[in-house]
Amino acid sequence: MQELHDAPLAPLTTFRLGGPATRLVTATTDDEVIAAVRAADDAGTPLLIIGGGSNLVIGDKGFDGTALRIATRGFALDGTTLTLAAGENWSDAVARTVEAGLAGVECLAGIPGSAGATPIQNVGAYGQEVSATLTEVVAYDRRIAETVTIPHAECAFSYRHSRFKQDPERFVVLRVRFELEDAGGLSAPLKYLETARALGVEAGERVAAAAARETVLRLRAGKGMVLDADDHDTWSAGSFFTNPILTEDEHAAFVRRVHDRLGPDTAPPAFPAGEGRVKTSAAWLIDRAGFTKGYGSGPARISTKHTLALTNRGAATTEDLLALAREVRDGVQAAFGVTLVNEPVTIGVDL
Repeated sequence: MQELHDAPLAPLTTFRLGGPATRLVTATTDDEVIAAVRAADDAGTPLLIIGGGSNLVIGDKGFDGTALRIATRGFALDGTTLTLAAGENWSDAVARTVEAGLAGVECLAGIPGSAGATPIQNVGAYGQEVSATLTEVVAYDRRIAETVTIPHAECAFSYRHSRFKQDPERFVVLRVRFELEDAGGLSAPLKYLETARALGVEAGERVAAAAARETVLRLRAGKGMVLDADDHDTWSAGSFFTNPILTEDEHAAFVRRVHDRLGPDTAPPAFPAGEGRVKTSAAWLIDRAGFTKGYGSGPARISTKHTLALTNRGAATTEDLLALAREVRDGVQAAFGVTLVNEPVTIGVDL
């Protein structure tokens, strides 16, 4: 188990932002992960878990405590059952499932980060979410100091949310299991219209899983959502804000604001979100509030490829990023009465 002191954390995040950690431990086995967590808990030391660093905004002052980087490895297929160690690269794991001819996560290709983070955020894109195929999570429960197995039914999954995100100080994910589908090399039925159109088929149809994965990668790359060290549009956390979910009354008030601002013929995106709720598009809100692609003149700007991505143009600080995020959030609130919520986790700072 590697241990460093006053260790830079910015290189461990996709934003490439943030100050150092008092102590950085890199664990390559589950036993090392548990030992590091127990040591921090026994000493009363603040603990920061880092996987792929794709969902973290770390303050410029860094982290006064132990940062634990989970670098465990393990990819196992038993028929259609997939088990991943928390430190496995998620995008690489998706590619391997497609190579094995299995369906269920092919449209989650290109998402940066580690496998252990996927249930926390209930990662989703292009019509798929991990909650659709995940069967159980093996985690270390800090409350009882034991390793536990949490079945899908107890994960409390919802849109970009879960039991693990609700109680972030309790569980440290060690392994994740999925039940995939053997569809003879075909994908799961395509749910996302953009993907289906790009493949020249109707929503609900199946295509070769490899074709679905390649199409998603191409679509993501066109939006700056596939990591590329030479492309500052990818120095981000992907979508910075979640799509707002509104009650029926909130949605009605929102539509009135849209009509007042943009005209009575303007229809904002609206999707059923269950229990009398409506989901709308954060990207649409940001763009219509005047924050278009490439917005900004400083070292932190909106991506030139996608309005949902806030980016580090190479010389930004975390405070530069947060200033931009606040400007966008407050501008959308002023324009449409909807408050955007950040998707990445903030460490040592608040939006």
